[in-house]
Amino acid sequence: MDFKALSAARYSLRKFSTQPVEQEKLNLILEAGRNAPTAHNNQPQRIFVLQTPQALEKADGCTAAHFHPPVILVVAYDGTSSWKRETDGKDHGEIDAAIAVTQMMLQAADLGLGTTYVGMFEPDKLLAAFPEMAGTFPIAMLPLGYPAEGAHPARLHTDRKPLEELVTYL
Repeated sequence: MDFKALSAARYSLRKFSTQPVEQEKLNLILEAGRNAPTAHNNQPQRIFVLQTPQALEKADGCTAAHFHPPVILVVAYDGTSSWKRETDGKDHGEIDAAIAVTQMMLQAADLGLGTTYVGMFEPDKLLAAFPEMAGTFPIAMLPLGYPAEGAHPARLHTDRKPLEELVTYL
């Protein structure tokens, strides 16, 4: 699929099938996150793959968004390695991690898988549930899997503001 079609077709999947995600496809998605551009190429993004029933259940207790996917990717950043802008100290770790999430969402869609960006979770609860995430700042939970039968984009998916409202030429 060409990029224009891919970016228009990708939607937030909220109804997952129970079909497992093949390791080869998961590896491609993780590689897309690894290849994401980051400020000063510091690569502070950290990706945690939750796929055991125990891990998925613990993650479910940290969010009000319950989609029951076969995999959840938790994307975080390491604040000790993220670039800080010299002029005001702005930490770019969250931006870098969000770029990684975007690339993984697009790669998943290209492989016939679906995702939805979940920001509605309790980071402290997530960090307490998963000590392996200590020292990171989680920014997103990314449910991942195949669309269930009857899954479709939300009714507002195609509503887009006109470019003239979003873009200013100077």
